[in-house]
Amino acid sequence: MVTSPFNFHPVVKLPDEYWVFDFSRGPQSDFENPYEYSIGKYDERRPGMYTMPLFSGERNHHVGLDLGAPAGTEVYAFTAGKIYSFGINTEDGSYGPTIITEHTVSLPIAVGSTQKGPTQTIWVLHGHLRLDSLDGLEQGQMFPAGHRIAFIGSEAENGGWPPHLHVQLSTKKPVGFDLPGVVTQEERLQAVIDFPDPRLIVGNVY
Repeated sequence: MVTSPFNFHPVVKLPDEYWVFDFSRGPQSDFENPYEYSIGKYDERRPGMYTMPLFSGERNHHVGLDLGAPAGTEVYAFTAGKIYSFGINTEDGSYGPTIITEHTVSLPIAVGSTQKGPTQTIWVLHGHLRLDSLDGLEQGQMFPAGHRIAFIGSEAENGGWPPHLHVQLSTKKPVGFDLPGVVTQEERLQAVIDFPDPRLIVGNVY
């Protein structure tokens, strides 16, 4: 199992073997994944994948990390924090049920590094969840590291995607319960500053 250098709790408990997709070549609809779990890369241009009106035919650069897993897979808090916001992003192709958590934490200075950066506040979006993940939540609700915060949703309730968790970090306070998980090529340079690599908390999964 991949672990983070600071022993953060796994967001999703990945097995030793999983598939790493390369969506820079566009959709792979004829490909049959040989593994139950998979990874969709951060900072990846994905031509032809985002055809819904939500993306305006221009947004195709992915700035989150996709953790593919069966519907119902548990999603955990990587470290202690609190519920910042939650709700349902209802647009076709959006996140569906979504939870954003808030954390004050020191992250690695780079993916795979054991050197800590400064303590800072970050927000973590967890998208494409099961609807009942939102039951009983309250803004400001505190939780410890390793707390189960959600379940991965099925395609019928997660915005219309094969079951996976979109996890995205933000150094900017989100508005509501949404973040732009896919941006234009012109927005990419600023986006990777505002939305750091989720492998800083998940570990070096590829």
